Amino acid sequence: MKKALLIAALSVCASVPAMAADAQGWGYMGDGAPHKWGGLDPAFEACKSGVAQSPINIDQYLQVAMPIFDGAYKPSPLQVVNSGRTVQVNYAPGSGFSANGKAFELVQIHFHTPGEHYIDGAPYPLEAHFVHKSEDGLLGIVAVMFKVGAANPSIEGIWQNVPVAGTVKAVRGVEIDASNLMPEDKSYYAYDGSLSEPPCSEGVKWFVMEEPIELSAVQLRAFQAVFPVNARPIQPLGGRVVRGN
Repeated sequence: MKKALLIAALSVCASVPAMAADAQGWGYMGDGAPHKWGGLDPAFEACKSGVAQSPINIDQYLQVAMPIFDGAYKPSPLQVVNSGRTVQVNYAPGSGFSANGKAFELVQIHFHTPGEHYIDGAPYPLEAHFVHKSEDGLLGIVAVMFKVGAANPSIEGIWQNVPVAGTVKAVRGVEIDASNLMPEDKSYYAYDGSLSEPPCSEGVKWFVMEEPIELSAVQLRAFQAVFPVNARPIQPLGGRVVRGN
């Protein structure tokens, strides 16, 4: 019964088509599909002409001594957004990580299926993006991959509270801890890229965790029932270098 309720909870929230485009016209299929983003709006020019775009396939990297991932996340009141393209969790100020002496504050977490980044030529079934911002406006995004396994309590709490598409739901008395959506092993790949959705702005610092975490097959199907595909295809690496341990 609980499994059926989980799937129903997400499905009921899809009161408008999950892949529907907004006034700017972009989405993941049809006339707003990723290969058309660059022509939908002048502000999206980087989507077609950018030279450091995301996501990428990570099949080789420069092995170096990477700085320790210095994350400090604390619980935040649960606020869930259904954008019509993904599920997003808005995060309260006061959590984040540091990289090369720069502090990044966690702003929101959202999800893509299948995973946007490929590891050795293939994606994981789900990928979470922890979007951070520094005081000077630099974006740092931490990508965490999910594989099918045990049920994930944090995912369960989010999925059960997804609101109607285009709305936000603040869940009274409920918190989420971003650290529970991070792998125990904090080894990561790092590269310079872009937003993986319009306007595809470059200059984004990416930190792709090497170790995946788990969610259940039921939890994955619940998300995919509403958002069948909401991932941008991989982009050319060009002359960029991916670094890793």
